[in-house]
Amino acid sequence: MSAHNFSATKLLSLYRNQKLSPVEVAQDYQNQFNRINSKVNAFSFPFFERAIEQAKVAEQRYSDASYRALEGLQVAFKDETYIEGEPMTNGSWANRNTIATSTDPVPELLFDQGVINIGRTTTPEFSVASVTWSNLWGISRSPWNTAMTCGGSSGGSAIAVATGMASFANGTDIGGSLRIPAAMCGVYGYKPPHGRVAEIAPYNIDLYCHHGLITRTLDDMLLAYPHIRGSNWIDSHSFVPDSNPSLAPTKPLSQLKVAVSVDLGFYQVDKDIQDNLLNTAKVLAATGAEVELVELDWDSQVIQTAKVHQRAMMGQKLKKEHLNAPHFDKLTPYVQQYLQAAAKTTLDDVLEANMHLCKMWDELAKVFKDYDLLLCPTVATTNVAADFDYSKDTLQINGVEVDANKGWFMTYPFNTFGQCPVLSMPNGFCENGMPSSLQLVGRPYQEEHIFVAAKEIERQQLEGWYSKILPQFK
Repeated sequence: MSAHNFSATKLLSLYRNQKLSPVEVAQDYQNQFNRINSKVNAFSFPFFERAIEQAKVAEQRYSDASYRALEGLQVAFKDETYIEGEPMTNGSWANRNTIATSTDPVPELLFDQGVINIGRTTTPEFSVASVTWSNLWGISRSPWNTAMTCGGSSGGSAIAVATGMASFANGTDIGGSLRIPAAMCGVYGYKPPHGRVAEIAPYNIDLYCHHGLITRTLDDMLLAYPHIRGSNWIDSHSFVPDSNPSLAPTKPLSQLKVAVSVDLGFYQVDKDIQDNLLNTAKVLAATGAEVELVELDWDSQVIQTAKVHQRAMMGQKLKKEHLNAPHFDKLTPYVQQYLQAAAKTTLDDVLEANMHLCKMWDELAKVFKDYDLLLCPTVATTNVAADFDYSKDTLQINGVEVDANKGWFMTYPFNTFGQCPVLSMPNGFCENGMPSSLQLVGRPYQEEHIFVAAKEIERQQLEGWYSKILPQFK
């Protein structure tokens, strides 16, 4: 097995025992990039040559035992993340010459622990789509089936991790932008509860908005995530009290109560995804956990609630900058539609959305009063084309036409409740060769139960995943 397929956890162990050099891995990542990136389009700006030079410094740190916690791990950063002195296009022609003048908290913390920036990853324009393609960077594809989307908006990050072009990656999530790509690429995406990871203004005041990580294994997530969580003076929301900073289990899996919802009350869901979810429920039940199907009294107004919020916050900011700009005609059709919808959003719309949020919580609270976790699919279908455009294309699931924008992924209800931690992880395969994925949703700010359950799912359902079972580029 090539070093580019090793988990971040294994790489660190090999580095510390000086059985493998970060330089060798950087070169292996570069070779993998040269071999496959043209097929999947993960990177907007690769920095492999620079990474190799930085890996030499990391190699020396291991030699003289001055290494830091994540020394020499080579991380891909979403081309929406600010890193001082580096390009930040956010997938848009309008930002093609933008150079960041500051560094976001997440990369800053990771750099402090010794990670190396191996490149910037592709996003849809302004990160306002759940697929990843733009006029600037072209189409990004799932490595498991290149006809299908890699998801968005952290699509390039998920591809880079899944294909062995980075040790792990960052991503952001305002409607599922970490979890959808994780699902479509067969990796792990974690949306921490709001405030647990500091974010820059004005995103830090948006309860829907989160910064997190994409990894190949659960151990990799548990390795890297503690280094980005915690308070930071840049973000007042990051001072939410943390009763369990070590993420230590407070209950064994056998004592957990797990609710399972196949459709969250209103989604059409492909049968293969339903079947895989129910198989996972059986896995957890076999450990002694109490696992039960539940009904949520949610309907399609959940979609409108999320749309209005995104248009009222990020949408208004983008509208001011781009709706009447000379470059408007050069924007992607989905961004043009998004900006026009944002311009029509009223305060009455916002009030209605917020009132509906309260009704949604009343239903979800009924579940969390009795259960430690909610298990549900991440996406309702994996049959979404790589070049799908919600501004003009239609989509059917089970022969029923669904909302083209948000009818096929099941993530944004838990941005509506940003206090809930959510892990997206693979749990098998779909009929089209794409990975199947589920979400483990925790009670507000209770993260530890998620990782206890995820570890058992990984152990029982993902044997050989990313060691013997790898993307085949169908």
